[in-house]
Amino acid sequence: MIDLGVSKLALIAVVALVVVGPERLPKVARMAGNLFGRAQRYMADVKSEVSRQMEVEEFKKLREESAAVLKDVESSLQSTVQEASANLSDQADLFENNFTRAPLDEKEVFQKSMRQGRKSWGVRRAARPVWFKRSTGMRTRVQSGAARMKRFHHSANK
Repeated sequence: MIDLGVSKLALIAVVALVVVGPERLPKVARMAGNLFGRAQRYMADVKSEVSRQMEVEEFKKLREESAAVLKDVESSLQSTVQEASANLSDQADLFENNFTRAPLDEKEVFQKSMRQGRKSWGVRRAARPVWFKRSTGMRTRVQSGAARMKRFHHSANK
C-alpha cells in the first residue's frame, strides 16, 4: 500500500487547507473520512467473501473425499457380509447333515408349552380378560400387606 508518514500527511493537510479553504475543510475532511471508511468496509467484505468461497471449496473437496471413502467401506462391508453368509450357510448345511434330532413326544411338547416357576403365575393371571376378573372379584391390582391392613383396619374403626 501507499506509505504515508507524518511529514507527508502534514504536507497533504497544508495543500488541502490552501485549495479548499478554512471554511469548507471540516466538511471535506468528514466526507473523506466517510469515503475511506466505506472503502475499508468494502475491502473487508470482499476479503470475507473470498475466504468463505475458499472454505466452501475446501468443504466440497472434503465431502467428495468422505463420500468416496464411505463407498469403499460400504463395498468392503458388503463383500465381507456375503462371505460370512456363504460360510454360515455352508456351516448350517454341515450341522443339519451331521445332527438329527429325535421327534418330541406329547409329554415333552406339553412341558415345554407350560412355563413353570414364578414367572408363569403372572403370565397365567394376566392372560385372563379384565371383564372376567371383575365378574369373579379377582384382584387386578397388587397391594402390599401394610396397605391392606390400613384399608381394612380403618374401615373397622368407623
